[in-house]
Amino acid sequence: MPESVRTTGATTDDPAAEPASGAQLTSLSTQAARQLATTTKSEPQMQGISSRWLIRMLPWLDIKGGTYRVNRRRQLRVGRGRVEFEQNGADDVRVIPETLTELPPLHGYTDTGGVLAELAARFQVKEVRPGEVLFEAGQPVTDTYLVVHGRLTRYTAGMYGEEGIVGVVTDGDQLGDEAIGRTDPRWTTSVRADTAGVLLVLPWQTARELIAREPSLAAHLAAYAEQQRLPTNRRGEADIPLQAGHSGEPSIAGGFVDYELAPREYELSLTQTVLKVHSRVADLYNDPMDQTQQQLRLTIEEIRERQEWELVNNREFGLLHNADYGQRISTHSGPPTPDDLDDLLAMRRKTRLFIAHPKAIAAFFRQCNKRGLVPGTANVDGHEVPAWRGVPIFPCGKIPISPQHSSSIIALRTGEADQGVVGLHATGIPEEYQPGLNVRFMGVNNAAIISYLVTAYYSMAILVPDAVGILENVQLGRVE
Repeated sequence: MPESVRTTGATTDDPAAEPASGAQLTSLSTQAARQLATTTKSEPQMQGISSRWLIRMLPWLDIKGGTYRVNRRRQLRVGRGRVEFEQNGADDVRVIPETLTELPPLHGYTDTGGVLAELAARFQVKEVRPGEVLFEAGQPVTDTYLVVHGRLTRYTAGMYGEEGIVGVVTDGDQLGDEAIGRTDPRWTTSVRADTAGVLLVLPWQTARELIAREPSLAAHLAAYAEQQRLPTNRRGEADIPLQAGHSGEPSIAGGFVDYELAPREYELSLTQTVLKVHSRVADLYNDPMDQTQQQLRLTIEEIRERQEWELVNNREFGLLHNADYGQRISTHSGPPTPDDLDDLLAMRRKTRLFIAHPKAIAAFFRQCNKRGLVPGTANVDGHEVPAWRGVPIFPCGKIPISPQHSSSIIALRTGEADQGVVGLHATGIPEEYQPGLNVRFMGVNNAAIISYLVTAYYSMAILVPDAVGILENVQLGRVE
């Protein structure tokens, strides 16, 4: 057999192949050749960069002075909030007294440590079974309910005897507070438990006894009942007397538009970090790419990612925590269906966009597939994005997924002209690098480390409550 065939590995006829151990090279190896060659390099890549559609789609207002005040027409009907609970075992469930002020009749009441603590202690635990009817439309209101856990459906009889679903009641919601100030309150809808759940129940007779004994609580509720009798428009704002369709020369009523005396103010929030670069790196290792610029580029990307997270989740101004509770609905069956998104659209005018976690979008598409529906698309800045009823649906991974594998879908009306949602930032700041973001040189320390302070200033304002709506308890898993 020839020697070349007996050699282990590639034959010497292949100049590109590496010879076996001990074999003599007949050409320059690639390892040695790389000592005289340069490599083509990419810029540093970052997996955490997302599309950041929320930041891109918001109209941004330039805020001078760092504060933005939202003036509104006087509101007479207080919106519903959600109470919170503490649990010490299966049978020891209590409402946190301070959160009772989220109920419209108790909004603004200050004696949380005394009267509200006693009121909270009078609630009793009640467990409900799936299918159990709590009360029916037309019955007298004898109790008020706080939903600790579970899912209940409000329904009423239709014109032709069918059952009409009015809404869904879930954790933290309440039933029965609308009876305040009425002589003979009656339920306007029936309520049925869809799942097993836990409620806290307060009999109205027990509440009346406490009200009669506490003058401050009685005065607060009397003022609330009086305010409820004032004329309002359909949004709960102080009414303006108008006349229409009259003839002749009747006396025309007059009035004025009242404003809120304590409007909300939004201060610009910030995200900051200190970027550190050694002077030796900044001086010597800049070919073919500037090390400081690459460090700064990736740092800014991370700051912008955190900015979008704050716009969604921040307790002071984020969408999930600042959307009005009257603009929150739950899915009817768990997964997000076309019916649910239609309900969300019907709650406001000029909805400009939906934002949802990518898994929530996939869950919605599965429901469309089951019904044989094909969602449309919308062209946004040259990108084809999915849409429902012409409203684009943008992915946003900053919307959290709960341990129960559920999430939320948010609908937005944007723009100051449409009384929607606006982003807030300040431009023209010293050493500005991007709109609302500056990079300030902080000096060089004794270890030859150069420091730069990178800061982004931003916030968000919801101009009127119906500018944001949230579809909650969106089930993400597959439903067979």
